[in-house]
Amino acid sequence: MRLAATFRRPPVRDPSNTSLLPALPELPDITVYVERLQVLILGKPLQQLDVRNAFVLRSVAPPPADLAGRRVTALRRMGKRVVIGFEGNLFAVIHLMIAGRLRWRPSGRKSPGKIWLAAFVFEQGTLYLTEAGSSRRASLHLVAGEEALAPFERGGLEPLVATREEFAARLVSENHTLKRALTDPRLFSGIGNAYSDEILHRARLSPLMLTSRLAPEEIARLHDATRDTLGSWTARLRGEVGDGFPEEVTAFRPEFAVHGKFGQPCPVCGAPVQRIRYATNETNYCARCQTGGRLLADRALSRLLKQDWPRSIDEVD
Repeated sequence: MRLAATFRRPPVRDPSNTSLLPALPELPDITVYVERLQVLILGKPLQQLDVRNAFVLRSVAPPPADLAGRRVTALRRMGKRVVIGFEGNLFAVIHLMIAGRLRWRPSGRKSPGKIWLAAFVFEQGTLYLTEAGSSRRASLHLVAGEEALAPFERGGLEPLVATREEFAARLVSENHTLKRALTDPRLFSGIGNAYSDEILHRARLSPLMLTSRLAPEEIARLHDATRDTLGSWTARLRGEVGDGFPEEVTAFRPEFAVHGKFGQPCPVCGAPVQRIRYATNETNYCARCQTGGRLLADRALSRLLKQDWPRSIDEVD
């Protein structure tokens, strides 16, 4: 059986190809959102909060009308959430999920159209919460008091400030695959599917390696790769946005090494990037750089091919 088409063809745009679906904004994206909002609305009074789709509003204590006239006192990232603080110790907690995005429109500019779910209206402009598609997974919680934020804090370690010792202790605190460990919000804050792929490629580690089997030098390499990947991408996105506002937030960047690059050549060794598909998600990796040439079994395809499933990247034409 000839396997070249299976492993080398680039992704095509069809519903079964999960690598082309929208993806959750992660630490670098949320950080830049927060930084730009600090410039635009920190210290400014909110004129009104318009909720166009009732489903997006998951809690109403306080009700939206109570935010009118209150100044923005703080902006922060909480994992993959954006938190806007208002006078009176009130907070708006925004979770963009898969297809949610934030859009800023200066006063006098048109709204983003039918996709906006909620709008924070200021004198100088409006911050829109939008969501493409019909899944309606993005959420907006309005809460009162710092203690009300506790349920949204998953406890993950902040990867850009954690020491190597802190990182190592958290990593091996539970025995998971590296992919799962990096993306578990209880272990690490703000890392999702896209950047975990990039981190593991930079660290030259298999996504399916168990945390309990890591050698000290591998943990050190993963810690460095995590800081370097997230730090460099935050700086890159910050530079691209400049004095504007993030409009093209995506988890599929042409500069990525492996994420979303199934079938395309690895920028390090030239071998075709591989994938493991599961549910509505997938992991991308380079077999030559990360697994010693061994192909990791794709649940659907390996079951179909059975004994014809190649064990090594060298068996792929």
